[in-house]
Amino acid sequence: MQQPTTRAAGPPGAVRGWLDALAVVLAGLVAMAAVAALGLWLSGADDLPDGGFPAVLAATLALAVGGTVRLDGGAGDFAAVGAGISAMPLGVSVAGAVVMAEVFLRRLGFRAVVGGGELLGRIGRTVLLWLLALVLLTLGAQHTFVVPLGGDLAQTIGGVLGLTPEVGFHADGPTTVGIGLAWFLLVLAVTFAVSRRAPLPPALVRYQLAVRPAAFALWLVLLAYLAVGAAAGVLTAIVHGNARHTLAVVLLALPNLAWPAFGVGLGAEWHGRLVGALGLPVPEPLSAVLRTPGGGEATIDLGTLAEQDARIWWLLPLAAVLLLAAAFLAARRSPRTVRLWQHAVRFALATAVTVLLMGLWTRVDADYGLSVLGVGLGQGGLADLLGAVLGGNNPLAGLGGGSLTLRPVLWTAVPLAAGWGLLTGALGALLATRVRHRGEAPAGGARGADEG
Repeated sequence: MQQPTTRAAGPPGAVRGWLDALAVVLAGLVAMAAVAALGLWLSGADDLPDGGFPAVLAATLALAVGGTVRLDGGAGDFAAVGAGISAMPLGVSVAGAVVMAEVFLRRLGFRAVVGGGELLGRIGRTVLLWLLALVLLTLGAQHTFVVPLGGDLAQTIGGVLGLTPEVGFHADGPTTVGIGLAWFLLVLAVTFAVSRRAPLPPALVRYQLAVRPAAFALWLVLLAYLAVGAAAGVLTAIVHGNARHTLAVVLLALPNLAWPAFGVGLGAEWHGRLVGALGLPVPEPLSAVLRTPGGGEATIDLGTLAEQDARIWWLLPLAAVLLLAAAFLAARRSPRTVRLWQHAVRFALATAVTVLLMGLWTRVDADYGLSVLGVGLGQGGLADLLGAVLGGNNPLAGLGGGSLTLRPVLWTAVPLAAGWGLLTGALGALLATRVRHRGEAPAGGARGADEG
């Protein structure tokens, strides 16, 4: 009689679950830290004074999950600095999201169905460890820079006047933890909406064919824009020089530039303003539009950008072709029994949700200012002194005052996206009527089954 096979003992189920959750969190943090560190190094942040690089790295990760970083300080009773930055470096965010999703799915196993209790348990354990990581990240994302005034005489005079310039930053705890938690839950939701490898509870299996084909196809559209943007960034670095700073933008903020190009191609608008220096290069047409003569808000759309560079008009056919290809792919991955109007409606909803999320992710709100004895300073005075002491690659350069805002007009962008999705969804489904759909056996019997 054959003896039963003895299976190697592993860690108990509860311990294994916590180890799986820890693997997800650590993998995401390591991926984000690697991308952020390389981008910050390319941008010159390794020259920060007082050993501030680790704190700046932590602050970048806090921003990447939706947190807010605040800048404050001054020079005793003489001057004060106030600032706030709310902008996601989406290059860092995407790297962390993709790695966390991949590790979570691998730990969950390759199967079609998962019990609801098991899935909730895995998510709950991962959420708890993620919250702990966010708290530690918030504690690490704070630092104060002491700014030297120059020679001994300047230091002496500064001491007499009570002028000891210090500028510090810190991540806002409630914002970083709260929005960071929402960010992680959204990553999981998108993972289960996009990936065919993600098992679902039995009650949700019936909805996967209505959601996943369109969601996966639009994820490929976003990846295509990233590929085009990365190629353009590398070409710019080779042809126009300033390679380090250009590659820093590619690593840290490529989606912040590439994904709005998708929305602009669909006819959506962004409103924004740029006062002062950005510190890192951005496309010249965007910078030119944002710098309005009167300092008011500018409208970023196909027309205003094309006034600076006529090649911007190519964003329109690019968006149309990629959306049509995505609609065709979504229809091909769906059963032939799905009606054409159903394809169109599903693809319209998926496109509208994609543009909504893209608009929320690409919002930028950064403002800073320096006041002396309660009087605001423009570009000059003590702020320029502080910037000149430390050089161009430091967090204090240009603190005389400035702002960068970039906000999508969602109430027009989302309906426009839905309209584009409805049209391309119908055309894509029509084109897919003559091709083989996923899961179908072609004519030819066994031969076709072998090919499938």
